[in-house]
Amino acid sequence: MRIVRYQTQDGKQPKYGWLLCDKVGGISGNVFGRYRRSEAETPLADVKLLAPSEPSKIICVGRNYVEHAKELGNEVPKVPLIFLKPPSSIINPNDTVVLPPQSAQVEHEGELVVVIGKRGRHITASNAKKYILGYTIGNDVTARDLQRTDDQWTRAKGFDTFCPFGPWIDTEFDPADSVVTCRVNGQMRQMASTRDMVFNVGTLVAYVSSVMTLEPGDLIFTGTPAGVGELKNGDEVVVEIEGLGVLRNPVRKE
Repeated sequence: MRIVRYQTQDGKQPKYGWLLCDKVGGISGNVFGRYRRSEAETPLADVKLLAPSEPSKIICVGRNYVEHAKELGNEVPKVPLIFLKPPSSIINPNDTVVLPPQSAQVEHEGELVVVIGKRGRHITASNAKKYILGYTIGNDVTARDLQRTDDQWTRAKGFDTFCPFGPWIDTEFDPADSVVTCRVNGQMRQMASTRDMVFNVGTLVAYVSSVMTLEPGDLIFTGTPAGVGELKNGDEVVVEIEGLGVLRNPVRKE
């Protein structure tokens, strides 16, 4: 099932729904618990898709693809390298990534994203699947110059609009071996399979949950392949994951 958050043209409160072909149906109840689906009758073209989760926290994994670590001159971590993005950085599919004046080098990082479905701490890798609602697509937008100069990455990763994700959560997606690509203005920048991740999804969920309690709706960005590159005013950045979907965002200078 593909779960969406959406807003209708009348501007009412955002709601959760599910997608069937090109139609949307509502979901009543708790999408992370017990819920009921109504018939999918509303054309997808008649709604605005929103970021499909409202996370309490966004955990990201750095250098989880060998070639990406190499391209930035870094060693591959022996354990997952994690950091946080603030929820205030979230934008919806098709919303604009804004280039802040503090940075002269903002770059894209297309990624597979895990969406947590159940509260958990000290989850084992073998049991991780029970705590995952599904998967979505993300772009860990990064001010690379600030990342290099700062001792920690909060500023480089945390600007408003630096966390596009969506367009839905796929509860049946298999993350074992799917191609992740990122194109800017139609030009291929990144391409790799999720099988190339240093630490797989189960290992990441186990590691992160050994540090902090995971809550329903929380996100884990699983790392980006090699090929990261600069975003400029007027660009369109498109992240696609085979079998999962496409995340598209325009870019403009503040």
